[in-house]
Amino acid sequence: MPDPAAVFAAALSLWECWPRRAAIDTNLDFNESYDGLDGLMRVVLRVANQFEAWASRHLNFADLDQPWPCLLQDQFGETCLQLLPPAGLAAFTDHDCLRAAIRLRLPVRLDLGLPVPVDVSAPNPLANSGFREFRIQTVRTELAHDDCVPFTAADDPFDAAFGPPYFALYGLGADRLPEHIADRPTYAEALALAQRLAPGLNFHAS
Repeated sequence: MPDPAAVFAAALSLWECWPRRAAIDTNLDFNESYDGLDGLMRVVLRVANQFEAWASRHLNFADLDQPWPCLLQDQFGETCLQLLPPAGLAAFTDHDCLRAAIRLRLPVRLDLGLPVPVDVSAPNPLANSGFREFRIQTVRTELAHDDCVPFTAADDPFDAAFGPPYFALYGLGADRLPEHIADRPTYAEALALAQRLAPGLNFHAS
């Protein structure tokens, strides 16, 4: 269930960002963009409720390293302003929820099919192997050039210039250079392959 404290914290964080941004951007007109401050209040509360509802479905809260409402109060507002212009908050969607979660480096669940960037490594438990470590990283295809490129937290997960992300498994030898082993459509499949190659191997990913 959505946490009322988290909704309040997210709304407060958004609300407190706007006066600071208005002091910098003298062209920002809340009356024109949101039909007055009361309209802005309604939009801020809708976004906070939407993000908390999305988070309750898609995050592993046990993996957070600080109280959820405190994290939102400290960072949510500024993160939203990085995603949308100050006058564009009414256009906030579930896609923006994922974009915000990625920027906040939140533990998004990997079993729901969302385009979430992953880059994890683990030491090989087999001492006599040529690979010292294994690595799973999200990659995707740049459609214009048919090139495989990493998909990272700095990238837009919904950029139409790229295909959907998938999971590449690499082995790292003594020189630390990654050697491509295989690609898999899901993290679970990439992990299963890695564990067949090195029984006992484990990564830490949400």
